[in-house]
Amino acid sequence: MKWFIKKTILVVIAAVVLVGCSNDATSGESATTDDGRVKINVFAPQGAETNFEDNKFSKVIEDKFNIDFTWQTTTLDAGAASEKRQISLASGDYPDLFLMIPWVDQFSQSELLKYGQQGIFLPLNDLIKEHAPNIQKAFDQEPDLKAMATAPDGNIYGMPQWNDCYHCSYPEKLWINTTWLDTLGLEMPTTTEEMKDVLLAFKNEDPNGNGKPDEIPMSGRVDDSPIPFLMNSFEYYHSSEIPLLLEDGNVSFAATTEGWREGVRYAAELFELGLIDPGTFTQNADALLQIGNNGGDVILGVGPGTHPGTFTTDEERLNSDKYQAIPPLEGQKNLTTYQFPSMPGATFVLTNKASEEAQIAAIKALDYMFTVEGSLNAQFGVKGVGWRDPQEGEVALNSDVDPIYRKLPENREEEEREENISWGANGQYWHFRGLRDAEVSSTEIYTTAGFERRLQEATLLYEGHEPPEENMYPYWKVWIDQEEAGEVAMLITNLNGYIEQNMVQFITGAKDIETEWEEYVSGFDGLNGSRYLEIMQKSYDALETK
Repeated sequence: MKWFIKKTILVVIAAVVLVGCSNDATSGESATTDDGRVKINVFAPQGAETNFEDNKFSKVIEDKFNIDFTWQTTTLDAGAASEKRQISLASGDYPDLFLMIPWVDQFSQSELLKYGQQGIFLPLNDLIKEHAPNIQKAFDQEPDLKAMATAPDGNIYGMPQWNDCYHCSYPEKLWINTTWLDTLGLEMPTTTEEMKDVLLAFKNEDPNGNGKPDEIPMSGRVDDSPIPFLMNSFEYYHSSEIPLLLEDGNVSFAATTEGWREGVRYAAELFELGLIDPGTFTQNADALLQIGNNGGDVILGVGPGTHPGTFTTDEERLNSDKYQAIPPLEGQKNLTTYQFPSMPGATFVLTNKASEEAQIAAIKALDYMFTVEGSLNAQFGVKGVGWRDPQEGEVALNSDVDPIYRKLPENREEEEREENISWGANGQYWHFRGLRDAEVSSTEIYTTAGFERRLQEATLLYEGHEPPEENMYPYWKVWIDQEEAGEVAMLITNLNGYIEQNMVQFITGAKDIETEWEEYVSGFDGLNGSRYLEIMQKSYDALETK
């Protein structure tokens, strides 16, 4: 779905003919250079400002673990990266090590199973046990990381990244124009009825004071809509997967419940009253920004997003208290969407081309990135260049913990960051919550330097409103059987399109939710909805017995 499904869909990769799969250890080629460095051929996407060959962190890893890297690179364009790595696998000319980025083109779970069971991707279990004590500690600290990494056959065919972004975990936020609230003498809405009354006042009472009926009470865009936030007051809405419910271990669709129907009714009422911008269902990011950045008078009342930069980049509007997060609204329920912050799949994958020496050196390098120093150096650059120790009086992002580091440069508005000093997203393997919380952050939340703290404080309004863990389907650690991956991908595509299309039609009045609801629910049968539930139930049950 466009705004319903953002990124996470299982992909099906066509079968490829694999050739030239000889192991370097037996091919006659030396595993080391003349000066004894371990040779590792790496495939990785890199940005325009990065050159892994002379990257400062590359040099740190090469010197620390006696490695000689050879780099095969592609761009950050997901399509190009996917094509290039698939060609490398199909031709047999693939590297010792893939070092991918989750949001560019990491390996899916089905790919890990496929190539792992073919012997192309090496199991990492013994390497981790023998050479990676910090990864083992991370598994103990975050059991979900180990669950994400471990395939149903017990093997770890690749390592995912663990990036525990707190504010990203609660993505379906709404931000309200508090200047308008103050102008009209209104309070922050806390219930669905209060929300409707506030939006009506925004529409009818000229809160920007220009005497024109130009106010847009609430808007959004195709891939970032206010609808999930509103729906959570009636039924739990997981916005990055097909929304499933879990009750006593039984899996069902959220989109066929009476709670879902009530949520759609509520959104339809707001739309009929002219409180939801019709462009919400058709416009792109630029169109929404044009509304939020409108020259002259402010015309937007409420906008969606993990942060207000989704709908305005105007400095006076973005870095001010003009837009504040609305807490989850009390309706039939009082929920918020929880989005697991790390993506299932793998970015670190060793192949059967890697010599034994390369395997050990690579896993030790990865293990280093599971230390605090290694994690910071990999993501931001070496100490003193990309980050520094905290100074007396500086405050961590979570003010209840002691600060550990401050990113450099300190004044990002005036100082340029040195380029090519880190692996950035290629090295973001262990950014756990405690490390993120311990970053020094400005206490002036309405500045660029304090923006992260502003999001941290806003997210505190949402934490605790997600369903109990036993009632959330754990998409992030469920593995789909490889033989069913293609079927699931097709079911997801069809079901997503059906749910999205009907929701928009019900909200905008193209369909009548009173007379056409039962037909909509019956439509799931024609799309093999029961088969999708069967597979997801089986995958969940397998997880519970893993």
